[in-house]
Amino acid sequence: MIRYEGQLYRPPSEADSLILQATIGCSYNRCTFCAMYREKRFRVRPLEELEREIAWASTNAAGYVRKVFLADGDALIAKTSFLLALLERLRSAFPDLSRVSCYASPQALAVRSVEEMRALREAGLTLYYLGIESGHDTVLEKLEKGVDSAEMIRVARKAGEAGVKLSTMILLGSGGRALSQEHARESSRVVNAIQPRFVSTLVMTPVEGTPLHEQAARGEVDELTPLELARELRQFIDGLELEGSIFRSNHASNYLALAGSLPKDKARLLAGLDGVLGDPEGARFRPKRLRGL
Repeated sequence: MIRYEGQLYRPPSEADSLILQATIGCSYNRCTFCAMYREKRFRVRPLEELEREIAWASTNAAGYVRKVFLADGDALIAKTSFLLALLERLRSAFPDLSRVSCYASPQALAVRSVEEMRALREAGLTLYYLGIESGHDTVLEKLEKGVDSAEMIRVARKAGEAGVKLSTMILLGSGGRALSQEHARESSRVVNAIQPRFVSTLVMTPVEGTPLHEQAARGEVDELTPLELARELRQFIDGLELEGSIFRSNHASNYLALAGSLPKDKARLLAGLDGVLGDPEGARFRPKRLRGL
């Protein structure tokens, strides 16, 4: 059977995917806001263990597996030879497999060459989830992402050159009130430079067990109101100049659930946010009890 160590995390769009824990934890694991892998020691799982789990899934669920997500937080950091062998096993076990995806940290993208990522794409690993979080260098430093915006753009473009689709995340509210609009504008700039296939937003939320939570307890974190977040989101979307991307704010942390294709739906998304900002009392913000936090 499939064995999972600790709590499992995956992007909303991987709800119907087979989750295969190729690595445990996150090799970087220093982002101030992230609690997902704090209790785990990073390691790559033995290929033999994964082969047994793939064989079990092939016997028990082969007809249902169309997508596979490689957990945990940083599977791309594993050796290319390991990932190629794993992808070959997956293709053999699941003839109808259409996509394999994983989270990709900027650090993992930095160490993988374009040629390696191209080989992995040809073997089936066609989508990376990249947490940009912000395009503002001060905010990135505060979040301890380990890269500045120029490096974020550089490593993300490597994936694009390799033909890999990127699904990128921006962390609304991470600049606090003082940097809210600058954070939004700079995040648009970085996303425009990368031109990802997917763009989504999350809302920065202090989670117990993180440095961010400790900072919030000391009164050092501005948690923006739903209206302030809507204003920031409008600034971000207004600055986007994308050639063909899908936008979502469907993560549970968001107060507003928006969706559209850019640039086609940009005017509609902005009009919806203008309606919220013009009539806050009539806005349908997602209540906290439904935000999964």
